[in-house]
Amino acid sequence: MQTFGARPHGGVLVDRLAATGEREALAHEAAGLRQVELTARQAADLEILAIGAASPLDGFMRESDYRSVVDSMRLANGLVWTLPITLAPALRQDEMPEVGTRVALVDAGGPLAVMDVESIYARNKVEEAESVFATADPSHPGVAGLFAEGDTLFGGALHVIRLPGHAEFVDYYLTPRQTRAVFADRGWRTVVGFQTRNPVHRAHEYLQKCALEMVDGLLLHPLVGETKGDDIPAAVRMQCYQALLKGYYPPERVLLSVNPAFMRYAGPREAVFHALIRKNYGCTHFIVGRDHAGVGNWYGTYDAQAIFDRFSSEELGIVPLKFEHSFWCRACGGMASPKTCPHGSETRTTLSGTRVREMLAAGEPLPTEFTRAEVAAVLSEYSRG
Repeated sequence: MQTFGARPHGGVLVDRLAATGEREALAHEAAGLRQVELTARQAADLEILAIGAASPLDGFMRESDYRSVVDSMRLANGLVWTLPITLAPALRQDEMPEVGTRVALVDAGGPLAVMDVESIYARNKVEEAESVFATADPSHPGVAGLFAEGDTLFGGALHVIRLPGHAEFVDYYLTPRQTRAVFADRGWRTVVGFQTRNPVHRAHEYLQKCALEMVDGLLLHPLVGETKGDDIPAAVRMQCYQALLKGYYPPERVLLSVNPAFMRYAGPREAVFHALIRKNYGCTHFIVGRDHAGVGNWYGTYDAQAIFDRFSSEELGIVPLKFEHSFWCRACGGMASPKTCPHGSETRTTLSGTRVREMLAAGEPLPTEFTRAEVAAVLSEYSRG
């Protein structure tokens, strides 16, 4: 029997969205429970848990899994997992429920889920920050997000009534079951995933097309949850992807879908997390580029690639494709990397994110060696407001 895509992490795709016939009863129950209002980040985590993107987790982490992940990048059962998926509810001490009870997780639209409170425990945020982010400096955006949360965590299984609502690009919110169905329909046995929180420029395109020479299909999977305030908005990034795919990729070999998770900027640990999430969506391979999931100068250029060497290929279950920094070389007359280009830096067209923002703000055209004209047009229109 042919296999299309990778097996889910842990062997089973965990789906916590209640069956249609159960949702009304859960909503009725939720109305009588302690209400816990979720932040946008917490709702994003609930969504990836609900649809199976965070398999094998069936809810927010209990204490044993949390401690093990922070300390050793593994769940309590030994399975590789690198980031805590936790819930720190905004409740006063007198509002805290007891272990063995249930609470309703809600947003502005009403109940999202009923949660079994199976574990209540304290976290040491400094220790967590130093383990997960390799720093406790609050100027790191991931650390700042952690420090803004509470000190008490709730863990337990979710019974999801509905997913958070989305106003934009609704047709692109495909679940792991849906992406896997597309892969099977297209006959893709091998699929490479590409994570991005930025518009796709020529270097990204080069990496993707190198990978497409090795596999059957590409899942272009931009993250559309919360990012830093100075990152390009998700709606603009989606316009860039759509413009690029329209003219420069074979449509039968690429699937554009979105990842509802938010950015933690955890560098190496988040790179593995991103790979495991894409494994659950069905990817067999995952592109890991320069400073994946990094921010500022917090991580070494290729730390996010080196971390994969700490795990065996069998326990990861997805192949990391490690690429060096790529660029347009004027002497070579095309895209290249240090592995393929013999020329010096003076021949290479590279632009930092800061420089790109400066050029857009000044109305300067972005060079076609850096990004396609169609993408540059979208970014220029955005910068003009």
